[in-house]
Amino acid sequence: MTAKGNKKRRKIAVATTSRADYGHLYWTLKELQNRTEIDLKLIAVGAHFSPAFGSTFAEIEADGFTIDESVECLLGSDSDVGMAKTIGVAALGLADVLGRMRPDILLLIADRYEMLAPASVALALRIPIAHIEGGDVSEGAIDDAVRNALTKMSHLHFTTNENSRRRVLAMGEEAWRVHLVGSPSLDHLRRRKLFSRQEIEADLRLKFDQPTIVVAYHPVTMRRDTLAEAVQVFAALKNLTPQIVFCYPNADAGSHRLIERAESFCAARPNAHLFVNLNHLKYWSLLKYSDLLLGNSSSGIMETPSLRLPTVNIGMRQQGRERARNVLDAAPDADAILRAVEKGLSAPFRESLAGMTNPYGDGHASERIAEILSQTTLGDELLIKRHVPLGAFDRQRGTAAENL
Repeated sequence: MTAKGNKKRRKIAVATTSRADYGHLYWTLKELQNRTEIDLKLIAVGAHFSPAFGSTFAEIEADGFTIDESVECLLGSDSDVGMAKTIGVAALGLADVLGRMRPDILLLIADRYEMLAPASVALALRIPIAHIEGGDVSEGAIDDAVRNALTKMSHLHFTTNENSRRRVLAMGEEAWRVHLVGSPSLDHLRRRKLFSRQEIEADLRLKFDQPTIVVAYHPVTMRRDTLAEAVQVFAALKNLTPQIVFCYPNADAGSHRLIERAESFCAARPNAHLFVNLNHLKYWSLLKYSDLLLGNSSSGIMETPSLRLPTVNIGMRQQGRERARNVLDAAPDADAILRAVEKGLSAPFRESLAGMTNPYGDGHASERIAEILSQTTLGDELLIKRHVPLGAFDRQRGTAAENL
């Protein structure tokens, strides 16, 4: 399914909607940028242009990437209607962008609702889609349905773990299209030197001379009241004495109210801090010197195992994801959260994490993704998807040849 020796530079477009997915895409973008056979085109959408969420397009440019096209589409209504309208506004802008650009492949990642816009436009324009993180599960967020929709709209699949690869195959995707590569976010630990303790303390203007809990908590988008579980989270936080470091939530319905609650909490606590935007290097460094992550972010499931950092995962948002043994699940109940935090901070639990490996890969995902994108045969063979015959389904569910 590959063709070598094709001297024509293939145009690979990559869409990024926020700081979260950009951090995951960073090393894949670097790999594509450094390949002479690739003409990389970067499209920035949504929250990247929102001052409220840190205007993170500037971070992309500071990292040495050119933003070839930008689409401002994020509505600030803090509601589910605003989310729905954001998809529509994004689709209108991306129709012009992708209509002009006509890339050979469009690369998307994960499960943000905004990603439905570039996928839908690419489908109408007959542009093949490559998708990272298909087959993962997060039953408590609309992200789960978005991710599955993106999988069925895509032509190449880069999965983070073996079970996710099997789920994509179970959706009827042809085996040659599905590649087990790991999570590209883990490439940061292998390829970048994190800040020293003194450097990150100076940069963030805080000290790690006391136990530190990082809070990465987002609205639960499958609930009508997206902050219903947050009441118990803040009730638990009020009873915790360690230093608390909040990271900004995603731009979902309820995020503005969640930010206001975090701001009020920090105003009343001298050892509580809120950061609007932490780039990938600062975020990983913060985790390295902290004692526990608390919240409902995919970062707590996918990334903290590489640092052997105890994680308390709250509520339903990440229900169904593969977990390493550093993750402690807690119901959205203050007492349950406090019990999980106590266990996570205990010396026996921390000692039990010695030798743990991350089920989401080995830090080489970006190289694998770039190689496949540069070699996969283009044209109708890639674009026209064929359903796997029902009788052949079981035969193609074997173990992946790739070993992470």
